[in-house]
Amino acid sequence: MQIRELSIPDAYEITPKQFGDDRGVFLEWYRFDKLEEATGRSIDLRQANTSVSKRGVVRGIHFADIPRGQAKYVTVTHGAVLDYVVDIRVGSPTFGQWDSVLLDTTDRRAIFLSEGLGHAFVALTDDATVSYLVTDVFNAPREHGITPVDPDIGLVFPPDAGDALLSPKDTDAPGLREAADAGLLPTWDEARAFYGSLNKAGS
Repeated sequence: MQIRELSIPDAYEITPKQFGDDRGVFLEWYRFDKLEEATGRSIDLRQANTSVSKRGVVRGIHFADIPRGQAKYVTVTHGAVLDYVVDIRVGSPTFGQWDSVLLDTTDRRAIFLSEGLGHAFVALTDDATVSYLVTDVFNAPREHGITPVDPDIGLVFPPDAGDALLSPKDTDAPGLREAADAGLLPTWDEARAFYGSLNKAGS
């Protein structure tokens, strides 16, 4: 598999090698050793989630308090989504910026987001099925959101997504500035310190 860091530090695109024949296709969509080699840290997976969305559904921008936070390894098993990583770490050189990866059943890519990064996606097809491997179990009091339509972030949804469909929870979530002013956001320094504590070379 090929792994490259995105324009947002500590987020990665993973492109697996596919082996196809007249029976179908085989691929490795997750390899802990390859991911650790690329990120320099260990990945302790604790929960797996699946969501199914109709075309146009937007989920996010979601994040969890650190430590421990939730790093996410995300792929699509049916349909297609445009997946976004948003840097919400106060003090980061890319604070408020985002990058995106197309997740579909053609290239079968995945995206890995470290703890403290915001995550969102928009479904480009009906029944878009997204599977997440995460590094902590869901903990409601420590889960937060930023509205994905915040103009300060400026996520761009592709035309083929159709009309955006958001939950009231995501629509009513604060913007980036409001969340920062409320002290909800992680900082670059605390995030980097936490990643360092997971460094396999130093453990």
